[in-house]
Amino acid sequence: MKKINLWAHRPIAAIRDNIIFASNGNVVLGFKGQLPEIYSLSEKDFEDIHGTWFQGLKSLPIGTVVHKQDIYLKKSYTSSKLPRTSFLEKATHDYFKGRAYMEHSCYLFFILTKNKELNNPKYVNPFQKVSKEIVYKLDDRVKSFAEAVSDAVSFINNSRKMTFCPLDTRDIETLTTDYFNGFNEGFNTDIILDGKNLTIGEHYFDALAINSELCFGESVQSSKTNDRFTSDDFVFHQGFVDGLGLSLKENHIVNQILFLDDKHKWRKLLDKKVEQLSKSSNFGSQNKVVLGKIQQILSKINADDNARIVRGHFNIVYWSNSAHDLERITSKIKTEFKELDIIPYYPKGQQQKNYILNSYCCFSSNFSNNDLYVTDLKHALCLLINNTNYKSDTSGIIFNDREHNIPVLKDVWDEGKRRIKARNFAIFAPTGEGKSFLANNILRQYFEAGVRLVIIDLGGSYSKFAKLYPDDHIILRYEKGENLGINPFYISDSTDLSPERLEDLSLFLLELLAKGNSVSKGREVAMKKVLLYYYQTTKMNHSLASLYEFVSRNKERLLEDLDIKEEDFSCYDFLHILSEYVEGGLYSFLFNVGEDQSYKLEDKRMIVFELDEVRDNKEILSVMLKLIKSAIQRTIWQNRAEKGIILFDEFAKQLKFDNVLESVEFYYQAIRKQNGAVGIILQSINQLPQSSTSASILENTQVIYSLQNEKGYDELVKRLHLSSHDLNQLKSIKNNLTGPRKYTEMFIKIGKQSNIFRLEVPKEVYAAYLTDGKENQAIMESYRKTQNMQKAIVEFTSKT
Repeated sequence: MKKINLWAHRPIAAIRDNIIFASNGNVVLGFKGQLPEIYSLSEKDFEDIHGTWFQGLKSLPIGTVVHKQDIYLKKSYTSSKLPRTSFLEKATHDYFKGRAYMEHSCYLFFILTKNKELNNPKYVNPFQKVSKEIVYKLDDRVKSFAEAVSDAVSFINNSRKMTFCPLDTRDIETLTTDYFNGFNEGFNTDIILDGKNLTIGEHYFDALAINSELCFGESVQSSKTNDRFTSDDFVFHQGFVDGLGLSLKENHIVNQILFLDDKHKWRKLLDKKVEQLSKSSNFGSQNKVVLGKIQQILSKINADDNARIVRGHFNIVYWSNSAHDLERITSKIKTEFKELDIIPYYPKGQQQKNYILNSYCCFSSNFSNNDLYVTDLKHALCLLINNTNYKSDTSGIIFNDREHNIPVLKDVWDEGKRRIKARNFAIFAPTGEGKSFLANNILRQYFEAGVRLVIIDLGGSYSKFAKLYPDDHIILRYEKGENLGINPFYISDSTDLSPERLEDLSLFLLELLAKGNSVSKGREVAMKKVLLYYYQTTKMNHSLASLYEFVSRNKERLLEDLDIKEEDFSCYDFLHILSEYVEGGLYSFLFNVGEDQSYKLEDKRMIVFELDEVRDNKEILSVMLKLIKSAIQRTIWQNRAEKGIILFDEFAKQLKFDNVLESVEFYYQAIRKQNGAVGIILQSINQLPQSSTSASILENTQVIYSLQNEKGYDELVKRLHLSSHDLNQLKSIKNNLTGPRKYTEMFIKIGKQSNIFRLEVPKEVYAAYLTDGKENQAIMESYRKTQNMQKAIVEFTSKT
């Protein structure tokens, strides 16, 4: 046979659910695998996964053939999952469209063979047909086999690191067609068997294999050092054969086929082989090597009651549309094998075709003893690839993966609470590493997804991106001697005065009186009584000054009329302390009654409070935060169905003051009842003082972002209880700020899951996030002329 037409030689007789009844009599159960993300696994993770595979497979029936197949295809990123409504969304969509990456599909097959006596040393035609009666005759045996496989797969899935789901008929048909159509797209073709290489359509195929114990070097292990990221002070790990996976960057398939044999049968066969080789070991060095290998295998079997003897076959099938290019790929794969101290077998002629055709799942039982190595199951499982590409969630914030720099959607909100219970986040990085740039990227995408933003900013980092949405934002800027236009005591009518509103106003006043920390129930009730009485007797022009005047006017009889004890409400303390905030007081301007702007906030989805002028005055800052808190409570969080985020940017200096820290903690506590999140941005975690309040904030922060920090990450690891692999990931961060594709790397931890991501953006997005420098000045100058931020950015990018 010089040519095979798939349509004339169907390899499948029937499919029932995920069970394939092959034309050669084999029955195959097929599963598709979801593996952990590349770079996310530690040395211990690799060991645990290796142990999971061993425990899952070791009890399968004798004679089972297990075939794990990893298919890697060169693809172009389509951007189809990216939104493209807004100006910046369109720029991002177009920027990444067409970017090259490797698509990885992982399959796991369990094969029940027609005959247990396999492995005819001659070439077996995989397309030979048997009677279709085999589909029905095997029913009882198939049922028993399927139950054993189900137990094995359930055990593997319970590890929570890997998930294997049954293939459906369509998946099986597609995989079969793609395989025998040589992964050519747009047409069906034949397999040509004559010539130097097997060819399918436009593709030339070749293979390299591990088919003997002699291929292996001194040892194999579950993981090895990743030289790309490992440095002098830390070791980054990868799977033992990961160099033959995603990072190969070529069209290829990795096949690992295991024949689960009878341990006792093989012990007898190996004993006999040792006896034969011992007699002839003096006749050649090769015999001595083989004898040593077999004795090593025997000693493992005898020493370990859990040992499971297997025969195995490992190969890489690869292809290119150029025979010359195939030689380059061969050389590349040989180099990877050399790194592993493995000498591969390079099949030619009939053997090459045999290896390529029989690496299809229905035919993988056709490999003969001459194509198999003999070893312990634990040894063979080191050759499995246990990770894959970064995984995109169905929605979320766009970052970039570390392998291909293509967009990855990460659901850092996690509405279903699969990974996190609190969606609060923190960003850590020294000055100049891009904290505000990252925050802009996160908040902008949240905003465009319909999330309401409240940004408390000390550096003017968000005004430019806000101006892209002129009708949806408001910037409230503190200027010396001026108020923010927020009157927390304003009500439009009596229906505004709900129990919740009274609670908020009571807390607001107690905090101003510096009694917010350990206030007694009696003081709370007393303050609410005073407030209620005030609103009942004062029908208009409500304000702090008006309340102050009310208490002053009624101080002689107020406590008696309301049945309040002096220890619960002191008129003298109230008037004395609040005198600073009314007419004639040092901070009276903060509560000057003008137009109340807080109700303007209801219609704005992005509110930016710029408090740069007040950053060094802890008294004013503290009051400002209380006013902002009041405005947020009154307006923004009224609709609990609406998502919202409060961000505190550059709060390092202010967080040293207890009253400020406690104001922030209030948001963390209150936000639990709302559909919202709180974010903080700090240069270092040490800027959060060591206190129970800080500990509470960190405990409720379950999404962590860290950019590069040359001073190290010891305190971050200590206070956030990060793992040793988290630390290795942090230490591996490397930015690339030169060349056409600039990016920064960051560590992101969502609950217990962590990895390194990249942030690469198109020039339009870069321009929108700039906060200082000549480029920013040029954009702002253009904006002042046009009053249109999008036009200003387009003008700037057209010149760069």
